[in-house]
Amino acid sequence: MIQAFGLTSNSRKDLPPAVDDVSFEARAGRVTALLGTSGAGKTTALRLMLELQQGRGLTYFKGRPLHRIAHPSREVGVLMGEVPGHPARTVRGHLRMLCAAAGVPVRRADEVLEVVGLVSLRDERLGTLSRGMDRRLGLACALLPDPHTLVLDAPADGLSARESRWLHGMLRAHAAQGGTVLFTTAEPKEAARAADHVITLEQGRLVADQAAAEFARTRLRPRVAVRTPHAARLAALLGKEARTAHRSVEVVREGGNRLSVYGSTCADVGETAFRHGVLVHQLADEVGDMGPGAGPFPGESTEAAQDARAGGTGADPVELVGKEVVGEAGVAGVAVRGGQAHDTPASSSGSCAHGERVMPADRTVPGDQAAHGSPDARSGPAVGSGDTALGPAIASGAPAPLPPLPPPISVRSAPGPLRPLRYELRRAAGIGTGFLTAAAVLVTSALTAVLLARVGHTPQARLLAAWPRELPLPPAALGAGLLGALAFGDEFRHPALAADRGTVPRRLGLLTAKLVVATATALALAFLTVGCDAEVLYLVYGRELTEVPADWFSLSASWFGLVVACAWAGVLAAGVFRSTTAGLAAVVAVPVLVVPLVQRALEGESVRAAAGLPARLREVFLLQWPFGGERYLVGAARVIAQPVGGALALSLTALLCAYLLTTLRSRVR
Repeated sequence: MIQAFGLTSNSRKDLPPAVDDVSFEARAGRVTALLGTSGAGKTTALRLMLELQQGRGLTYFKGRPLHRIAHPSREVGVLMGEVPGHPARTVRGHLRMLCAAAGVPVRRADEVLEVVGLVSLRDERLGTLSRGMDRRLGLACALLPDPHTLVLDAPADGLSARESRWLHGMLRAHAAQGGTVLFTTAEPKEAARAADHVITLEQGRLVADQAAAEFARTRLRPRVAVRTPHAARLAALLGKEARTAHRSVEVVREGGNRLSVYGSTCADVGETAFRHGVLVHQLADEVGDMGPGAGPFPGESTEAAQDARAGGTGADPVELVGKEVVGEAGVAGVAVRGGQAHDTPASSSGSCAHGERVMPADRTVPGDQAAHGSPDARSGPAVGSGDTALGPAIASGAPAPLPPLPPPISVRSAPGPLRPLRYELRRAAGIGTGFLTAAAVLVTSALTAVLLARVGHTPQARLLAAWPRELPLPPAALGAGLLGALAFGDEFRHPALAADRGTVPRRLGLLTAKLVVATATALALAFLTVGCDAEVLYLVYGRELTEVPADWFSLSASWFGLVVACAWAGVLAAGVFRSTTAGLAAVVAVPVLVVPLVQRALEGESVRAAAGLPARLREVFLLQWPFGGERYLVGAARVIAQPVGGALALSLTALLCAYLLTTLRSRVR
């Protein structure tokens, strides 16, 4: 069950809020539609409910707010907009990656693929899917953790009639198993056909909360669609004859040469056009909608008009031309919205009866403030539909003192993957970017090594690493930095973890997994680079350029440390600056900007040589290093004592502190 109380978005400048004091309930076992035209506030309401946008209000999912649920994805399945994911990733690979993020077995991916009918497309790339297949995949992502509640934003938008029927059948099946389904739509006929309950929004406010049958009876009305080059003249004639005959006929100018006539028939419209010599290109019966302010059926218009006259709220006939009402007779009132006219049935109490709930026509009427959720009752404890009580204040007849505004809604940080290492492995191996980058690095490094050997004047250590003196970093280090930057950069560019949040979880578990995978990738790349360079040099120039150096241990430690540190710098910088480009720029900036500063610091007289560190430690601890441990210590000390090593250590420390600072700041918020 979903219970939303007082959802109100933050207003910008002098504009009214996109959602203003919206309260409703979506019950378990039922499909609920949130209906409204474009700009009515449907998506904003969902974002407030899911704590994706700041505002005010409170939303309970089975009695708990979303941030109080340990694993939100297992409770609420969400589909907002397009399916987020790298376009080169396969359908099955994307779902398997999300299985690790949700903490569910990997076999669940194949199960939901079978449910949504995508088994035959499981090896297709996300970028090649059609709109209908994309919607199916979005539903599969929402169903993956087997949630109780589904919250979908315009799931049938852009689908064919057949695909829409399939989608709504899936939602109906989920509700039949006891789940809660809430989806948004701009089509009244879709809401009446696919939902059990319809909640109507208009300009950010709740105007109706009805059962689907009551909604269809009061909101959907038949109409006559007319196309004629003389639309304005025919509209005026129809309005004139309706006033003469005292009939309730409403004519809406849809734009161009199209008219929509409510309260009449094809025969009456055709006879009027024939009598006055008006050319008609199309005349057809349709089922239209009058939007949130719709009145009763044409057959009920006479009684409505009599009630309106008895109440003293009748309106004189109006005649508006353009994209407004062009003829109206015997109706209680007329409202023009978005190029259509909406009847506003009147009653003696000044409120409109919508199905099972009474909505006040004037929000300032004292007697209706408690029922509608006015500023004095925005955070009431219960807002129901059907026969549910609206709150204890109404039951007792005396409003209880309540706070003037609902509680604030804060944007919550997304939870990290429950199995971060498995998630990161599937993320890195699910696309070919890493493999292509590694292949490009090996080829570039081998060609560079051959060219340097031919030119000469390059030390053997730099020759095996393909590191010219003119370049700040070798190709392997740049490739490792790029792969590390992609670890976080792809998350921000194609956010699969937190849709529509614009960020990814800053959890230490996820960071550790990315650093571990980046380390393994960098070590493999460094080893393969030296091996490929040595093999190519042996094939081209012989054995003389591939001899093992005497100080191979310290050189190997420096080489592997350089490549791994570049990969870590890429991961941390991309996580801090939320960009792959920024991560790679941070890697390049280390030898270009930080190394000169470290060199100047190491040239000072107060800096002690690192070569004597093992002897000094032996003198302090009076212990012998077992198994030649001083060699390892000397190697590590020489790596850090080098300008590049010191610069990388300094940069990694600064980036790690910045990452931890942003993590703590997001948690405090």
